Amino acid sequence: MSVALSCAVAMAVSGCSSGGNSGQDKPGTAANDGKPLTIQIFGGLYNEMPDMNNAFWSEWQKRLNVKIDANWVPSGDVITKLDLVLASGDLPEVIAYPNQGLTVSMINAVRNGAFWDLTPFLGDMSQYPNLKNNTPPNWQKFLSVDGKIYALPRSRSLIDNTVNIRKDWLDKLKIPVPTTLDEYRAALKAIANGDPDGNGVKDTMGIVGINEGVSPFEAGFGAFAPHYDSEGGLIWHELTNEYTNLVEWLRGLYSDGSLPKEFMTMKRTQMEEAIGTGKAATYIRSTRYQYDFEVQAKKVQPDAKIIALPPLKGPGGYAADLSTGVNGGIFISKKVPEAKVKQMLKYFDATASQEITDFGYSGVEGVHYKIVNGEKVPTELSIKEVNTTSLGAGVFAYVKWGKVDNPGAPKEYIEQKRKEVADYEKLGVYNIFTWLISNTWVNTWPKYSDEWKSMMTKAIVGQISMDEYKAYVAKLNNLPEMKQAYKEFAKAYSYYK
Repeated sequence: MSVALSCAVAMAVSGCSSGGNSGQDKPGTAANDGKPLTIQIFGGLYNEMPDMNNAFWSEWQKRLNVKIDANWVPSGDVITKLDLVLASGDLPEVIAYPNQGLTVSMINAVRNGAFWDLTPFLGDMSQYPNLKNNTPPNWQKFLSVDGKIYALPRSRSLIDNTVNIRKDWLDKLKIPVPTTLDEYRAALKAIANGDPDGNGVKDTMGIVGINEGVSPFEAGFGAFAPHYDSEGGLIWHELTNEYTNLVEWLRGLYSDGSLPKEFMTMKRTQMEEAIGTGKAATYIRSTRYQYDFEVQAKKVQPDAKIIALPPLKGPGGYAADLSTGVNGGIFISKKVPEAKVKQMLKYFDATASQEITDFGYSGVEGVHYKIVNGEKVPTELSIKEVNTTSLGAGVFAYVKWGKVDNPGAPKEYIEQKRKEVADYEKLGVYNIFTWLISNTWVNTWPKYSDEWKSMMTKAIVGQISMDEYKAYVAKLNNLPEMKQAYKEFAKAYSYYK
């Protein structure tokens, strides 16, 4: 281990630097006589279930003087499981919430006192220099409810979701790399009907299921831009005319055979399996996953090559959406004693240091990577132990290419991925509803969300006409409670302009 790195991390945790945090001990010291601070964490599982005694986690816990008691839940099930946990009232000490926008159940849990209001603990951040200086700008507004800060940021890069596709299949069918949504649709149709894997069976999916979200496509159709009703209310993005145009486009993909019949019911694990086993051409996910899926696909299709498409030009902009830099938040249960909350905050501040961030993304020198010609070269163990799941127990500093670089990939591969997605940050847009809150919306939308999803699905598969779907959306938008919610969204948005 690097002595300098260990000392730097020790200073970040104990506060013995000159950064205004002097005299403080490691997280486990104050109440535990130097013993590790045990923290229960509920978080998402994005890779294989980790051994918490492996090289990465052993070093993590040693450096930070903690014992992580993790409940890793498969990413496709994490929100469902979280809702059950919230309903039971039996909360773990820490919930690493994985999404940019809070669900209705999370907002209600916050308002019902399930989590600590961290505002008075954080103050002017002078006691937490890493949270103050290393985290994404304006993270507090993205994790506030009713003007109070209830979580610490899960710092991630602005470039996150990209539209990814099997480049080898494009080449085999002599299809140029798409640059527009229309070209993309034509490419998917050709792939889904062209037997690119050569097995003689028409079983290739164009785009794998969409129930995990279609955010880049929303951006391309202009659904993320503010749209107001006749009364000045800010319309929910999925009930805009632009989103309805997206639904009609998806209807076209379905009629082309590019969407599988089970597109709205596939879980993330099923989608990942389809990509990893060479059954699907394209999917929406962070660029950093391309290498892992490509490695898996090469086991059955040795020529497999996955690329990130450039931002595709659509009728309302480019198919590129940006993260706020805050991919969810770290919430501390109100059942945690106040003294331990302060210890936890000291721990999470330490995880936002540059030293721990470098460790979190790269692992241990000599174990997870080697230095060759001044560059970090990952070992085989890196892919297994240093991954998205291993980022689930900390805040981390902001890293521009954090959701693009795969620590297990060769340097040349990583450089190519950065080139592929370079224009995303320039052309991408934000979904403003990831941080806007309306009380009326929280109480109203759960009554209609399942029905809306059902109607949208029927429109896509052709069970109802687009005119019927449009009439249904208009009915929702004209409900008095929806109009009130839109007014509240507009007022909330005015604060952030």
